[in-house]
Amino acid sequence: MTERRMYVDKEVHKKLAVDLFNLTWDLIEKINRSEIDNGEMVNAAHASRFHWGLVGSPLNLARGEWQISRVYSVLGRSEPSLFHAKKSLEICLDSQLGDFDLGFAYEAMARAYAVQGDSMQRDQNIRLAKYAADRIGKEDDRTWLLKNVDTVTSLSLPDLGEN
Repeated sequence: MTERRMYVDKEVHKKLAVDLFNLTWDLIEKINRSEIDNGEMVNAAHASRFHWGLVGSPLNLARGEWQISRVYSVLGRSEPSLFHAKKSLEICLDSQLGDFDLGFAYEAMARAYAVQGDSMQRDQNIRLAKYAADRIGKEDDRTWLLKNVDTVTSLSLPDLGEN
């Protein structure tokens, strides 16, 4: 395997990954997103994941895949949402990232299945996400995961005011 050539500094890739991840969240939360905003949201999520792929850890990769899945679920596109949710789950399991990220990977799976209309798979993944949440020691992390899981059926966003 040949190593990818780095044309910019690793810190630049990291800054771009973080900034694009945050831009994606701003667009996810934006009220009355336009079609242009939706396209920018998809591109920003993929671009963030691309930059993490160059300089990030498995944790960054799993969270990047999770965010791409969320973007596609927000847009009602089940197939790419499920594809990226599965990638997030695979990275979490292969890298043993822990229950917080594993729970969010199951939340992404549940959300993608909800968009697809598969309530049986949705509910199974909700149960798995809640099981992971039960094993999270940090209360704020557990609460944030459960707030997200609780919005799967309605395909809405959690209250972002307090996590």
